[in-house]
Amino acid sequence: MKHVVAATMMAALMAAPLAARGPAGASISGSYVEARTAEVFTGGCIMNGEAATTGREALLVWKVDRGSFDGVSLNGLAVVAAIAGDQNLGIREIGGAAAETRAAIFVDERATPAQRSALVAMAKQHSNGMVSKVVEMTASPIQFADDANAIRVTAKSLRLTVAKEMDHDPSCGARQWFRPLAEVSSSMMGTTSENAFTGTALGTKWSDPNKRSSFFGTFAY
Repeated sequence: MKHVVAATMMAALMAAPLAARGPAGASISGSYVEARTAEVFTGGCIMNGEAATTGREALLVWKVDRGSFDGVSLNGLAVVAAIAGDQNLGIREIGGAAAETRAAIFVDERATPAQRSALVAMAKQHSNGMVSKVVEMTASPIQFADDANAIRVTAKSLRLTVAKEMDHDPSCGARQWFRPLAEVSSSMMGTTSENAFTGTALGTKWSDPNKRSSFFGTFAY
């Protein structure tokens, strides 16, 4: 029997916080969401199959609530990284060498040049190496809508929708295999209903909906 596991329950049962400075010592904080092209919660057979063939792409999104990075105020601004790698992005968590990645960065069009540089620097520093080789940076309107049920992000060339719940069958042996790609203070798993990138900078495009492939939570650096 399938059960809908609410996001509030999943925080305690499934998702472990990652290392990051707590809010008391943070100079910047906000919301984070990501989706990959592979499941993060699934059975072992599916995970092994996807590890070899998929999961090479992801969207990573930071929405700053308040604070500064590198001395630059980023209140209310957002940055999105579209990532493409040469292998599954989570392969190092299951014993492989880290994927080599390329990133197309979308910075909030409202940001000043200094703020755009700071947003990119923040993403680079706190993405655990996912945002290293930036092949393109684009200023774009970024819509980040977060309500009780879902997070929706739109920017030029990309769309992301993550539901804050997950259908879960405990009898099938499914479990959580991966953690968020970026550094976060707390995280929960969600269901991706839309994960699409149509840009040209990465040499690949994708649309990978309806998967248990996402994380959402908060960051504090």
